[in-house]
Amino acid sequence: MRCPTCDSLITYNTGVCSQCQTPFLSTRARLDSPDKDFHLTPDEEEIDIPDERSNRIDGYVTPSEQPNNHIEKVNHPASDSRLWGGFIRRACAFAVDWAMILLLGFFMFLLSHIGYKVGLSAHGRSVTMENSSGLYFILTWASVALSAAYFVVFHSSDGRTIGKWLFGLRVVGAENRDVTSRQAFLRWLAAVGFAPILLGFLWVIWSREKRAWHDIIAQTWVIRD
Repeated sequence: MRCPTCDSLITYNTGVCSQCQTPFLSTRARLDSPDKDFHLTPDEEEIDIPDERSNRIDGYVTPSEQPNNHIEKVNHPASDSRLWGGFIRRACAFAVDWAMILLLGFFMFLLSHIGYKVGLSAHGRSVTMENSSGLYFILTWASVALSAAYFVVFHSSDGRTIGKWLFGLRVVGAENRDVTSRQAFLRWLAAVGFAPILLGFLWVIWSREKRAWHDIIAQTWVIRD
């Protein structure tokens, strides 16, 4: 601040210039009438007063603005609420699967027999029971391998064979997980082992979860898909 008379620099607001002793008024003194009402000018009215909410960081929500909503918990269905594959449905799916295996086995036997017959005819021989016993032995084990490949590949890849797909069934592991190749092979091996004992498959009728003995051994379940 400078003195209005001598233009000296005034460092202390004492009301009097230290050089020429000239009194002066403070710049904060009010010159208008104290009874005058305060009003904004038209230019001042156009000035927007910034909102404190516009200065906050995007995406930040204050605690007062947070919605008072509770997080909904997703309740997964319990194992008891699943629709298990029943005895009749599983028996029909099993019949379709065996029909598919017999059909594939028939074509395998037919092609093998034709090839074997052509090979013998090239040497002037015909197919007889004596020279075809080895072929039938190989075809028997090939049929077993075909059955194992059919069930293991389908169950471990999608959990469904052709029969189960037609009747809306799926084989799953614990906690609705996919069946591994080891479980699929163990399930097929147990099913073949218990095949002479029909009680192993009939156990589905009395089981609460509709599980056969091979399901219990392989830790698998058959559910409706």
